[in-house]
Amino acid sequence: MTINFGTDGWRAVIAETFTFDNLRLVSQALANYLLETKKTDQLEVVIGFDTRFLSDRFAGEVARVMAANGIVAHLARADAPTPAISYSIVHKKAAGGVMITASHNPPRYNGFKVKADYGGSASKEQLKAIKEHLDTVQKGTGAKLTDYDQAVAKGIIRKFDPAWPYYEHLTTNLINMDIITNGELDVVVDSMYGAGRCVLREILSRTRTKVHELHGEMNPGFGGIHPEPLGRNLRQLIATVQNSHVQLGLATDGDADRIGAVDERGNFVDPHTIMSLAVRYLVEKRKMSGAIVKTISSTLMLNRMARAYQLPLYETPVGFDLIATHMLNDDVLLGGEESGSISIKGHIPEGDGILMGLLLIEIVAEAKIPLSALIADLQQKFGPTVYRRDDIHLTKPIAKAEMVARLVEATPNEIIGQKVVKVDNYDGVKYHLADDSWLLIRPSGTEPVLRVYAESSTEAAVSALLQAGRQFATHGQ
Repeated sequence: MTINFGTDGWRAVIAETFTFDNLRLVSQALANYLLETKKTDQLEVVIGFDTRFLSDRFAGEVARVMAANGIVAHLARADAPTPAISYSIVHKKAAGGVMITASHNPPRYNGFKVKADYGGSASKEQLKAIKEHLDTVQKGTGAKLTDYDQAVAKGIIRKFDPAWPYYEHLTTNLINMDIITNGELDVVVDSMYGAGRCVLREILSRTRTKVHELHGEMNPGFGGIHPEPLGRNLRQLIATVQNSHVQLGLATDGDADRIGAVDERGNFVDPHTIMSLAVRYLVEKRKMSGAIVKTISSTLMLNRMARAYQLPLYETPVGFDLIATHMLNDDVLLGGEESGSISIKGHIPEGDGILMGLLLIEIVAEAKIPLSALIADLQQKFGPTVYRRDDIHLTKPIAKAEMVARLVEATPNEIIGQKVVKVDNYDGVKYHLADDSWLLIRPSGTEPVLRVYAESSTEAAVSALLQAGRQFATHGQ
């Protein structure tokens, strides 16, 4: 079956396309690419995996292929967050890495995330080159494979624990643990059965923060929940926060590179708000500066903040690899996506749900007021903004280029009574309205889903925009 690469590697349904045979072919293509482009006496890669079905076995197969090609494979001993594996690449000065995960996708999926030597997602150019090697491998050369136990005995496969260097980096360079300790907060963490399980609890265990964890046990099927930290998937977290009278709820996705939150009242706090809170805190409390990098689907509140703080702002298509490019080449304060993948200055160019969870705890601890009050003040000064996203699950594939052309051609003069003043089509189709509202329609890059996004000043307007967007998107389908 066809192996298709997406924004950060390859994802597919387990036992359909995501098989051991196909995994070995993709691994060999990566090995060929590294051997061709990295001129060094000894190549090393870092390999990690999440909690999904067979992820540990898949990671072991990647290590076997790397070892057969003479590449030292640092293989994580247990499931670990994607950002911990990515940081290990930089810490070990490796040539790159692989994370076996399908991130926030449903449990039937698994994936092969390719990480570059800078600790972020491989660029589109790098993935294109790997795909070209894959075509060659599929045509006849096949994958090399070595015996696992022999490779371990020879030191070509090396088991390691990525936790402690990563924890030290976060708590020494990026997070003020004294502020967190003095805050003495009660926090509920929903790990969503993913690779972030136990991590925040371990990091905070020597502070005065009380951490109550949900879904921290191993469950490859994610207990039937979708491991994406959206409000509709966090009902137990919301109920627990409301019943326990804690100050904050946090949630990480399947591989912990995304963050979601719940305030002390049980209201879902979306990544737009988390990014905005973080920018305000970093600028006003830490006196930091730098550009804001956001994707096309992210809030205009960040645009207003950039103007108020006189910071550069860059907008990109969806995909953290594009944010990573800015973080590598520019002075970036914060880069983030609507999905909850967010990073800040001083960190690797990688979305990190663990980092942002800790930063949100620090923000609340320093303010000494409820998170809901912080958000209300933010909305008063930089809002009002209301945001929501609808996902339309497709029964057949959709041709993105054709959909974009159709939607652009059919652009209405008005949507919900507001004049359309601008149309962007570099990633889906985004209609900008006269009152600063917007509507975006774009296919997902990782699963057969059409996403409809909207932001406006009221709930009623957002609901009307989403209804209009659904009609536009499905017309003729």
